[in-house]
Amino acid sequence: MYTGIVAGTAPVVDIKDGEIIRSLIINLDGYLENLKIGASVALDGVCMTVVSIEDTYVKFDAIEETLTRTTLGNLEIGSMVNIERSLKMGDELGGHLISGHILMTVEIISRDERGEGVDFLIENTPESRPYVLEKGFIGIDGMSLTIGEVTDEYFSLHIIPETLRVTTISNKKVGDKVNLEIDSRTQVLVDTIRKSMEVNK
Repeated sequence: MYTGIVAGTAPVVDIKDGEIIRSLIINLDGYLENLKIGASVALDGVCMTVVSIEDTYVKFDAIEETLTRTTLGNLEIGSMVNIERSLKMGDELGGHLISGHILMTVEIISRDERGEGVDFLIENTPESRPYVLEKGFIGIDGMSLTIGEVTDEYFSLHIIPETLRVTTISNKKVGDKVNLEIDSRTQVLVDTIRKSMEVNK
């Protein structure tokens, strides 16, 4: 589990594409404290398992399901990814609980510089629409964010300067894809209500 409070970014230093697995080598200098093989690290919000550690270079293997459902299949050498270590007992929960299980990728529709911050409009697909609620939580590339205005076509995000400084979202542009994870509590509530309504028809 994660909190959606991104610790910072790290570069992809190598990529090895196999028949069905893509291995990503990330330079996790600064994020290695007590990191062991088998540990979980969120890369752009995707829960990944540490396969090997060599100096500051950490290897992660992404399977086909991960590559097709997330943006990890589009990464290149030199790409930067958001980093969050997994939540430990006693850690402060500053954002909201995130599992690292991405629902889908969605497109950035617009970007508007607003003083020191940035406003984004994000594609709201039929699959995500039931779970995207104004003032609710959402995970975008591993960031715990509060949803602004919601329509059938889009939802808005208002990004503060600190988030722009610490994460990769400052470099995102119109047409880019981002990883979307819906709030698990919202999903359970919405799905329960929908099933109840179907039974009572």
